[in-house]
Amino acid sequence: MADRSAPVLPPSLCVPLGPVAALAALVVVVLGVLYAGHGEPGTVDRWVVRPTADSVRPPWRYVALSLDFLGEPVGAVMLVGAAVIGCLLLRRPRGAVLVVAGAAVAVGTATLLKHVVGRTIHGPGNLSYPSGHTAFATALACAVALLAAGRPGPGRAAGASLVLVSALVAGAAMGWAEVALSAHYPTDALGGWCAALAVTPATAWLVDRTADRLAGRTAGAGRREGD
Repeated sequence: MADRSAPVLPPSLCVPLGPVAALAALVVVVLGVLYAGHGEPGTVDRWVVRPTADSVRPPWRYVALSLDFLGEPVGAVMLVGAAVIGCLLLRRPRGAVLVVAGAAVAVGTATLLKHVVGRTIHGPGNLSYPSGHTAFATALACAVALLAAGRPGPGRAAGASLVLVSALVAGAAMGWAEVALSAHYPTDALGGWCAALAVTPATAWLVDRTADRLAGRTAGAGRREGD
């Protein structure tokens, strides 16, 4: 039976994921400074692909549209809802909280940064940096992978690898879709991926600390009632 009090950020992963989160945050800041107020693709963007023209045709365009839908409100709610139900069925209430909070914090961070950086695509008003879709997909994959890494078996290296590979695959898939559909520059996708890598482990840590405090208060109240 699953331990309801099991941490969503295993202590063994704090050391390897801490530097990764710090580096990811640094990349977000550097890219934000470089492209603040810009409305054109940068050198890296031009090297990867022309982001202002559709770069894929059917059938890959349909794949891109499907991935993009999963980052839209309806698709995102479906994915998060399914993950929450899975966590509850597995008796991982902290995991359910992390799934919701992780996705919300990542998207909220991306949205805030868009207004701070002010980078646009396809004209004024279309804020692009960082990609919220990519941040969402990365955060959700990272949260689910953290729950899997916390189960008995995986060691520190295997657990950290699972989290990073899951985040990379999800972020790359959604980032490709956003660039292919001309919704974002490649560096927007990179920024969204790094933003999620920076905030999701921190969110998991906060979920654990909050849950531990609540559990401590409940236990203390129970002991006082028993006196």
